[in-house]
Parts: sequence; structure tokens; C-alpha cells
Amino acid sequence: MGVSFTKMHGLGNDFIILDGRNTPLSLSTALISRLCDRRTGIGCDQLVTLSPPTRDGADVLVRFFNPDGSEAGACGNASRCVAALLGGNPTLQTQNGLLPTSQENGLISVLMGKPHLDWQSIPLAHDCDTAHLPLHDGAACSMGNPHLTLFRSIEDATSMGPALETDPLFPERVNVGFADILSRTHIRLRVWERGAGLTLACGSGACAAVVNAARRGLVERTCRVTMECGSLTITWQDDDSVLMTGPAQTVFTGTLDENWLNDGLTATP
Repeated sequence: MGVSFTKMHGLGNDFIILDGRNTPLSLSTALISRLCDRRTGIGCDQLVTLSPPTRDGADVLVRFFNPDGSEAGACGNASRCVAALLGGNPTLQTQNGLLPTSQENGLISVLMGKPHLDWQSIPLAHDCDTAHLPLHDGAACSMGNPHLTLFRSIEDATSMGPALETDPLFPERVNVGFADILSRTHIRLRVWERGAGLTLACGSGACAAVVNAARRGLVERTCRVTMECGSLTITWQDDDSVLMTGPAQTVFTGTLDENWLNDGLTATP
């Protein structure tokens, strides 16, 4: 028998979700990359696995993997997709802690936790003002994964993103957000994600953009963040936790062919 999967997306940011709560999953870096390939696999921005939780208060353990096989500590859009898939108001166990969720009127909210603002927690390579970095005067924070926000045209994402992802200031690489401030309550955003490249949306990147812009006094603590395929509402709450609200949609379900899983692809000379 093959392995069942669900393909979902949040604002165009798409995911393969594998449910290993009953049958443990065995995923190599090579297999993750093959699954994420848009020509020879299913194709996605990230692969998501579900497992039995290991912490009290959690309903499911969720892990996020980039197409290069590296693991991400958080993914807002994928978290909404998992909540929509499971139904109800599940609490997700992630590397970034427990993330409570809720659903109302077709929208899913995820409490993404508190941003990490000190240089060691992001992390940066050395001590500096994380609200005004010595790198294009950007701002940085961690939402479970490191984010750099640059307040400049989103059109710069393709040309600047690849080099900034691996800038020495970020020893664990970085997600790079390019934020146009449209008003005190509206940001337009494009994100170059580490290990994935340019994506149509990034939930944790939207959270980081609002946090970093609010730290600079550019926006209010509740903002609409518009990306290529729609918008999220982000609120940096009074207790410093960040609430993200937006849609999630199932695209299709299927079963991976056992021969493909076992044998892989044979190149033709």
C-alpha cells in the first residue's frame, strides 16, 4: 500500500501534509526533496508531518520541512492548514511551542507566540540593534524561525533575496520579507523563504513584518498584510503574543505510489 497525503494551501503557500499519528513516517532528506519537486513529485513550498504529541496540552505534533530537506521551526500558513484539516480548535505542538488555534466564519486563527527580539534568540552572528540592523537598515525578529524585514519595494525580493538568505549576519540563514507600508494598518509583503525561495505567502513572515514595522513606529499593532493571493490579519497583542488570522483550503488528497516511494526515479542517459 502507498502513503496517503493531503495537498493544501494558505493564500497560495502550498503544502503536502502526511499524517503519521497512527503509522510512523520515515522521511529522508532525499525523499522530502523528491516529494516537494513540482515536476517529478507532488510539489509544494513545504512538507508537513503530523505525529502524536509529546507535550501535555497538545493535540498533535507538527513538523515543517523545506524543499531542500531542512526543517523550519514555524510556518503560519501550514499551521492554519493543519488546524483546518483536523477541525475543531486543535493545539499544535511545534518547535516554537504550543500554538492554540480557533476557527470562525471560514477563517482560522493561530496564536503564534511571542516574537524573539534579542540578537541571540533570532539568532544573529553578533550583538546589534535588531530594530535597525547594519544590513540595508532592516529589522529582525524570530517567530520560531529567523526573519529579516526590509522596508522597500517588494519588487526587490527576487534580486536581493538569495544573497540575503545566506548573509553572514544570520548563522542559521534567514527568511527575508520585503514590506511596502501602504498605511498605518496595511502592509504589502513578499517573502524570500530560506530553503524554499520566493513563495506566494508566508504566515510567520507576515507576523514578523507587523512586529518589525510596529517596533519602528510605522504601523499600528493590528494590520492587514497583503501578499500575492490574498491577505492575513496580524495582531501583536498587548501580552506580546502574535495572533494570525486567514484562510486555508484543501486542494486534493491522494496516495503515493509504492514503487515511486521504494525505487525513486531512474535518470535516462
